[in-house]
Amino acid sequence: MSLKDQFGKDVLLTGWGHSKFGKLTDETLESLIVQVSAEAIRNSGLEPRDIDEIYLGQFNSGMQPLGFTSSLALQLSEDLANVPATRTENACASGSAAFQQGVKSVLAGTARNVLVIGAEKMTDAGADVVGAALLGASYEMAGKASTTGFTGLFAEVAKHYEKRYGAGLAGAGLGDILGSIAAKNHHNGMDNPYAQMHRDFGEEFCRTVSEKNPMVAEPLRRTDCSPVSDGAAAVVLSLGPASGAVTEPVRLAGFGHANDFFPAERRDPTEFAATRVSWERALGMAGVGIDGLDFAEVHDCFTIAELIMYETMGLTPRGEGSRAVQEGWVYKDGKLPINVSGGLKAKGHPVGATGVSQHVIAAMQLTGTAGAMQLPNARRGAVQNMGGVGIANYVSILEAV
Repeated sequence: MSLKDQFGKDVLLTGWGHSKFGKLTDETLESLIVQVSAEAIRNSGLEPRDIDEIYLGQFNSGMQPLGFTSSLALQLSEDLANVPATRTENACASGSAAFQQGVKSVLAGTARNVLVIGAEKMTDAGADVVGAALLGASYEMAGKASTTGFTGLFAEVAKHYEKRYGAGLAGAGLGDILGSIAAKNHHNGMDNPYAQMHRDFGEEFCRTVSEKNPMVAEPLRRTDCSPVSDGAAAVVLSLGPASGAVTEPVRLAGFGHANDFFPAERRDPTEFAATRVSWERALGMAGVGIDGLDFAEVHDCFTIAELIMYETMGLTPRGEGSRAVQEGWVYKDGKLPINVSGGLKAKGHPVGATGVSQHVIAAMQLTGTAGAMQLPNARRGAVQNMGGVGIANYVSILEAV
């Protein structure tokens, strides 16, 4: 069973674009959107007039004064006049929400070519504004003051995890495991030209609390947290490739989406149950198991999130995610490389852009165009993106054609 078997047609990623991530003082939200849209359309071999629909993933939540951004992509060309454009918002999964809406338009037959964009401009706002905006994705903390922000919410997840599974960490403390994940992703980010952070900190630095790596919310240190970022990415979804495309297309083999209950009291803090369901749905549609993947880009907004993703995706049993680190499975030369882009941790996390960025990076891997990030013989990969503490969950399975 595959997406094509289920719906009778292929959905292809035919072109993509990606900006640098970081503090982009010379860019605006509009300029970033136009930049990546132009690149994606050009690389697909299409013209702006060929685009039937546009979806823009953006969280915003007060980080930018402009709250109505769906038509910004039309600034690219007069030929985009009157093209339907919709902004999607699902917290940190806004980009993947846009991607899946685009997929559904192609499957429904209402569009042949859809431009999907993810974008965010966060660094124009002060730290207090960004913190309050992100806490808008918490049922309990929205509108309330907090000294630790969203880090505090994932710190609580880490505390629950250590209390429940600490005895199974094979002699290592949770802090050391999380430090290893951070060090891995910073090392990988050195090979990513789009990444916000190009510094290989090493395990000792990432595992140690210091003046340069302070505790943000115990047990999460600064190196356990993704940075505040600006950036954008775009992809064109099509029924078939255009003759002038820059690369071979990439096939969407399966996708999954699942939402969990919002109040924390209705969720097990270490289960991430809806995240697991989104993986099961995507892998089931694609007709593959976890052993059929060559790599995955997962949502490591905090290192504890990546550790739990090893378990929700089925790479290890519950409570044994540390094995994937300690035995080298998730490194670039391991059996399932995770976040060869550097992940959100090193690449950056411009909230609405993240999900689309993950799809672009995966498409580059599958077409052999990932440069220094390239893995040998990458034929099938996964993208996992979530909003909130495991609330809105999206997974895509992509294949080389």
